[in-house]
Amino acid sequence: MTGQSHSGEDATREYYDSGDVDAFYDLVWGGEDIHTGIYAHPGEPIADASRRTVDRLADRLADRLAHRLAHRLGPDRTVLDLGSGYGGTARRLAERFGCRVVALNLSAAQNERHRAVNATRGLDGLIEVVTGSFHDIPSPDGAFDAVCSLEAFCHSGDRPKVLSEAVRVLKPGGALAFTDIMAAEDVRPEALRPAVSRLGVDALATVSFYDRQLAELGLAATGFDDHSGQLVTHYDRLTEETAARTAELRGRIGVAYLAHLNENLPVWADAARRGLLRWGVLYGSRP
Repeated sequence: MTGQSHSGEDATREYYDSGDVDAFYDLVWGGEDIHTGIYAHPGEPIADASRRTVDRLADRLADRLAHRLAHRLGPDRTVLDLGSGYGGTARRLAERFGCRVVALNLSAAQNERHRAVNATRGLDGLIEVVTGSFHDIPSPDGAFDAVCSLEAFCHSGDRPKVLSEAVRVLKPGGALAFTDIMAAEDVRPEALRPAVSRLGVDALATVSFYDRQLAELGLAATGFDDHSGQLVTHYDRLTEETAARTAELRGRIGVAYLAHLNENLPVWADAARRGLLRWGVLYGSRP
């Protein structure tokens, strides 16, 4: 899972800075949380399901901190959100727990929007938005009580480095929780290449890969909440919403990108149906 150069980060940054991508996430995904949702029913709005994912991850962070530090996730805690996107996770954590959040993200365009929404909601005093890479976190060792991420590590070609950095900045007793789109065990990379190509990496990680990495980094009480069954619903909902909003999307995104969406989303849905993908919340605590 190694090999991403700075050019790989440049590709990720260019993708998320795109006006086409921004419009798609705004219209179809809701512009707040841009990750896989946990759906209460198949027709649920994508934004509602995505927010439920944030809460499940937040529950894990709170549980791990209470267990290891015997202290709640509250105003005296600081959380690092890696690949923070539009800031939905950071805002939810700040609103729910009153904790401070440092939101690290490559895309300057997303970060600008993130800061503006924080100010509108009166959360700019709790959330610091930093433009930078999770391969080289600009923070000292042991700076955070918790580290989280939602579907950002799939963009990395050096996931061991990302995890090493995440654990480095955790305080003793600190908690790590993240979601990621992963390959099922023993799935050959070429089977997923049509779907994965847009991510700028050669392959996805697996649950066993993350298990090994977290163990080698010395994390304790690790686990995986498997929500892989949500993937089919999620990609079906994205496909449905994209089709339903085609007229709106045509007014805001280019013809080529819309065609790409209509080709790529069903590929992901098909991979999920064939059992080639895994997804859920991975977590652990630093002793």
